[in-house]
Amino acid sequence: MESIREETLKIEALTLSPYAQHCAETKGRLTFEEEDPIRTAYQRDRDRIIHSSSFRRLKHKTQVFLAPTGDHYRTRLTHTLEVSQIARTIARALRMNEDLTEAIALGHDLGHTPFGHAGERALDAAFPGGFKHYEQSLRVVDVLEKEGRGLNLTYEVRDGIVCHTVGKEADTLEGRIVKYADHIAYINHDIDDAERAGILTEEDIPKELRDVLGYSKSKRINTMVLSIIENSDREIKMAPEIEKAYKDIHDFMFDKVYTNPICKGEEGKAMEIVTKLYDYFVQHPEEMTDEYRAVAANESVERAACDYISGMSDHYALSTYNKLFIPVFWVD
Repeated sequence: MESIREETLKIEALTLSPYAQHCAETKGRLTFEEEDPIRTAYQRDRDRIIHSSSFRRLKHKTQVFLAPTGDHYRTRLTHTLEVSQIARTIARALRMNEDLTEAIALGHDLGHTPFGHAGERALDAAFPGGFKHYEQSLRVVDVLEKEGRGLNLTYEVRDGIVCHTVGKEADTLEGRIVKYADHIAYINHDIDDAERAGILTEEDIPKELRDVLGYSKSKRINTMVLSIIENSDREIKMAPEIEKAYKDIHDFMFDKVYTNPICKGEEGKAMEIVTKLYDYFVQHPEEMTDEYRAVAANESVERAACDYISGMSDHYALSTYNKLFIPVFWVD
């Protein structure tokens, strides 16, 4: 009698695009495992990521605005969920492997530091090997999760995670979809957050860009997603005029928001916190938890300190810094 998983693989063979990554053709895992009777390999990868501790910590990690006081600003977790939604929409329309796409999207930012890209820059400067969040995301799923055993994900999910930003393109079209979805999500939700913070208004966005992309967040997302769906086949791409507007609005956001002192004014302090924590734990590895002391013993104290700090939430990094460096007043 066929398992549910085997039936799903047959459905994939009948319904997916010839350019999609079929789960039956996966390059497999780092360590062999018996197949699950219900879930395909990519479905299992998705579930492992969702149930991981690093995924849960994303809810307390900064996206753009450091320690916002409102409840409606994006966090690294809400960003991840928006990327997943956009990527799955594109994948389904193109008859790509939606399970693979979702797993990559959910895992793409697991290695992000506290305090967003400010924390990333601080660790990149402090750690001798340099630090890139996409490389750390792969390290999280390969090495750090499950007390050093890793999640043992499939090659295609791991490849999509590490290739979701600059540099090498993912081997699968599903991974390339996630790369686009990541950019579409953050450009548009960062505009929304900047408007909420009073940094931007809709009218500040150049009219020529709004004429092409749309006059609201939802319309701009829809324009970009539809352009990918209509112009992709063997390659994931937008129409040239949409691609240009998409790049131009990124440049606009860089000038008006990503370097704006209102949302970036505290970044120097955040970088100092991360740097001092790193230096401290390199000198005092015995004060890290057991899993990171094991990394220090097996690799180096620098690697362990980098792993430990990059996994911290914003709040935990702040509380650890306060505990280590801020004096506590005596109380009579």
